[in-house]
Amino acid sequence: MIPPEFLPRSDGHKIAYHRVPGAAPGIVFLEGSRSNMGGNKALYLDEYCRHRGRAYVRFDYFGHGQSSGEFGDGTIGRWTEDAIAIIDQLSEGPQILVGSSMGGWIMLLAALARVSRVAALVGIAAAPDATEDLLWPRLDPAQREELLRAGAVTLPSEYDPAGYTYRRSYFEDGRRYLVLRGEVALDCPVRLLHGTGDASVPWQHSLRLAERLRSRDVTVTLVKNGDHRLSTAADLARLARILDELAA
Repeated sequence: MIPPEFLPRSDGHKIAYHRVPGAAPGIVFLEGSRSNMGGNKALYLDEYCRHRGRAYVRFDYFGHGQSSGEFGDGTIGRWTEDAIAIIDQLSEGPQILVGSSMGGWIMLLAALARVSRVAALVGIAAAPDATEDLLWPRLDPAQREELLRAGAVTLPSEYDPAGYTYRRSYFEDGRRYLVLRGEVALDCPVRLLHGTGDASVPWQHSLRLAERLRSRDVTVTLVKNGDHRLSTAADLARLARILDELAA
């Protein structure tokens, strides 16, 4: 396995990444929360870009995968800064941002910060405003009291038997980056993919995002019975067809 390269950050931390040289528009993959750049979609896009001679960057946010830092110290704002640094320092020309789950939120924030660099967006079960609209409503009164009193709360997860622990700072920071309260001022082409069997982010969330986007070139594709990850062979082939269309 080829070891990653590292992008140093101003606070001494390092962001792990892999980069494929190639033509523009390049593709930048934005992973989901607690995921890493060794996942199925990230690796599939690596192979896809190599075959098509297209530039590609995949990376791990602060506290994820092979990057430095602790996940619990991360926030939406911090991870968005990582994404912007990757775009600024490791890519050239227009980019297609592909964001999975929480990465779909970061995709939007990075695009809003670098409008001139973004050729198109592809959201896979995109979860903008997830801390406020998806996670906070899951907390019962006792859990909310625990979060405010102890500064953290652990919730059950289908992906980890120990559950996921969330800090109060995670929710507070997330409120600073909400995008669905008004118009999302992006005009580029946007493609949103969502499985109707998604148990983590309801498919209606993508419809809400589509309504908020200012762009008139927005398509939502619902995959019947598709799960949250949308990483089957058919799902990945669908993603490739969409990227072929957007790159053309």
